[in-house]
Amino acid sequence: MTHSQKVDSTDIRDDSEDAKSKRVPYHFGEKLRQVREHKGYTLKIVAQRAGVSESLVSQIERNHVSPAIDTLLALADVLDINLEFLFEEYRKNRPVQIIRYNERAAQKEEDILYEELARAESSDKENSIESYMITIPKGSHTHRGSYGHLGRELGIILKGKGCLKYENKEYILNEGDSASFSAAVPHVLENVGDVDLQAIWVVTPAQRFVK
Repeated sequence: MTHSQKVDSTDIRDDSEDAKSKRVPYHFGEKLRQVREHKGYTLKIVAQRAGVSESLVSQIERNHVSPAIDTLLALADVLDINLEFLFEEYRKNRPVQIIRYNERAAQKEEDILYEELARAESSDKENSIESYMITIPKGSHTHRGSYGHLGRELGIILKGKGCLKYENKEYILNEGDSASFSAAVPHVLENVGDVDLQAIWVVTPAQRFVK
């Protein structure tokens, strides 16, 4: 290969980076550019510190390509950007959260099964909400709420018969009955029927399935 035929290694890296970046169709360009300009960084400085080409950073800022995850992390680190800030608009554009029946996260607490129905967003903090299906075998009861905790709860009995022990009171709950209360007071749900008790429970702020 003659000197005139040599390919600049920078061009080779640009092509591979661009191809990889185009796989992820999320747009972060405006936010990256605003932060970069606010900090007084040039494209060249950001590119050098992130270990990518200046042309790639320029294309990302103009939303011509979306960065691969490693590139995005490198840029966020250089610009000292919180990832929650970058993904905020993405979450707003996906208002419906779907959890398929066979993809529920599950936890066991002794013999009690909890299956996640609504996933809490970590960015919601004190306003987060989660929901799960509880399955309690005959004669058993929940444990975590026995000391009380921050927030509120709402539950509805789908199957069986339960007894909600709330502080020094007891409430019998049959199929279709619901109960809502402050979680700060000690509370326990006990299966007092002859079959497995199944209930849907909603808790805020999220407690059990927080990532």
